[in-house]
Amino acid sequence: MSISTSAQPGAEATPQKDEEQRLRELGYQPVLARRMGGFGNFAISFSVISILSGCMTLYGFGMSTGGPSVMLWGWAGVGLFVLCVGMALAEVTSAYPTSGALYYMADRLGGRKWGWYTGWLNLLGLLGAIAGIDYGAALFTGALMNLQWGFDPTPGHTVIIFVCILLVHAVLNLFGVRLVSVLNSISVWWHLAGVAVIVAVLAIVPSHHQSPSFVFTEFVNDTGWQNPLYVAAIGLLLAQYTFCGYDASAHLSEETSNASVTAARGIVRSIWVSWIAGFVLLAGLTFAIQDYAGTQDTATGVPPAQILIDALGTSGATAMLLIVIAAQLFCGNAEVAAASRMVFAFSRDNALPGSALWRKVSARTQTPVNAVWLSVVVAGLLALPSLYSATAYGAVTAINVIGITPAYAIPIFLKLRAGERFQRGPWHLGRWSKPIGWIAVVWVAIVTVLFLLPQSSPVTINSMNYASIALVAVLVLATVWWFVARRSYGTPSAYGNAREQAEIAADIV
Repeated sequence: MSISTSAQPGAEATPQKDEEQRLRELGYQPVLARRMGGFGNFAISFSVISILSGCMTLYGFGMSTGGPSVMLWGWAGVGLFVLCVGMALAEVTSAYPTSGALYYMADRLGGRKWGWYTGWLNLLGLLGAIAGIDYGAALFTGALMNLQWGFDPTPGHTVIIFVCILLVHAVLNLFGVRLVSVLNSISVWWHLAGVAVIVAVLAIVPSHHQSPSFVFTEFVNDTGWQNPLYVAAIGLLLAQYTFCGYDASAHLSEETSNASVTAARGIVRSIWVSWIAGFVLLAGLTFAIQDYAGTQDTATGVPPAQILIDALGTSGATAMLLIVIAAQLFCGNAEVAAASRMVFAFSRDNALPGSALWRKVSARTQTPVNAVWLSVVVAGLLALPSLYSATAYGAVTAINVIGITPAYAIPIFLKLRAGERFQRGPWHLGRWSKPIGWIAVVWVAIVTVLFLLPQSSPVTINSMNYASIALVAVLVLATVWWFVARRSYGTPSAYGNAREQAEIAADIV
């Protein structure tokens, strides 16, 4: 397959003024610092996908919903379809490299209401992702402290750890995009080296390993449902949950050099690198399982931690958990950066309550400081119900995926509908644009239905899949606020109005 791009070798050195002029043509005065390179842009999406966060946090889910065979083959198949979604989205990103990303694309290609609902889905998904990632990091940190010092990881203790992590991520993001870019670049190598170390240690140290037949063909159903096809379909969600957040490259495009090319490349590269490394990680963990039932029922509450304990002992498991927790912290920090840029962009177009406050940019760091704080505060509130119910964490994850996944498909669908009206950017798919685009739209439609299905039987208050409620809540919220803000909300047709320039300049504090 040939993917076309006008970018030549050395495209990273393209003068910034060209990209800044493109942003003005799209309607916005540049106010953010364009200090991120191509690798940094790829790194933020790779860090948000975070196989050491998603795969490890959701491994226990996969053990019950199909087991090893569905986890491994599901990862391979889902990764291929997600790559199609990423390539189709990258093509639209190349044409519209703005911090608003998905909602701006939808607004341009479909109109104000398309942009409005896409924006709310994307925003709630991003905020839910911060909550899910950082709460997952808190769970793993609690498990580590339990191993090391006998710490009791009660829900209350976990929430305290979670709030501390949120505060750290907020402070790191206030120092500016250059630090965010450096941390994400470190994160890439940490993830890749971490996977290599964990898999190598699990391959060498344990005296017993599962057979290839077990790893690639064993089917396990602990869901209560009888239909194996239904269970396998639900099991695909381990991979789909993990492959979320690659729109971060688009959200940071106003801070990326040569963004029309590098942001698009960042999306695609983050997916295929995660695809390969994630398969290796899942295979390494599954080969090293010593006691399947014991791993599922682990007292740590984290099945991969039990795999590491059984295979490596407490000291070895502690060392490996440190690798995982650091990766999760990198992931959460990158997600705060992406979500805060979405808050900034949506506020810039007057879509949020108090927009004038959230779009303010620090003159010193050229960072949307208030947007960073709003992102972490809302994420903290989303996870607070976990104090009272273990089911609440699943609901937070549902908010993430049910918001962000449909939002990926909307601009792709609108691009296909627009036909020749869509003016592609320098990175595009050429003659493969339509087939890959339709594959992406159909796949997102299928997995959105899967997200809404009950995952265990019988369905009770504790076992219910709250994704459907999350979706309805987001749509109701967006509809109610539409009638309040519809007169003020809107993306600009072109930058240049003197009054708009004065208003934007006034928001730099």
